[in-house]
Amino acid sequence: VQLQASGGGLVQAGGSLRLSCAASGRTFSNRGMGWFRQAPGKEREFVAAISWSGDSTYHGNAVKGRFTISRDNARSTVYLQMNSLKPEDTAVYYCAARLGYYGSTSYSQNDYAFWGQGTLVTVSS
Repeated sequence: VQLQASGGGLVQAGGSLRLSCAASGRTFSNRGMGWFRQAPGKEREFVAAISWSGDSTYHGNAVKGRFTISRDNARSTVYLQMNSLKPEDTAVYYCAARLGYYGSTSYSQNDYAFWGQGTLVTVSS
């Protein structure tokens, strides 16, 4: 599975962005997906995850209520809708696909085998 993230950019605090992650390969629809982020000088952290079917989602505490993960298996794409952005949301955002098939949500980076190149989100105050 190859992943291509896009949609990052510069936005003012309180604004919104939608990230997209397009997957190639025929096994996208069978895999759980996740979004992670890495701020400058910090470790990569979990943002959100979605099951292979899209029926189950899980959002990290830092983004709960502001970000929403979703997927369109027909388009082999996973999205991250980000609202009410804060300066502390500034980071490189990565999408990732789980190693196995038919997985549920997972916040552990160890469960993800395929990673996109990242897209930079900068939130100004």
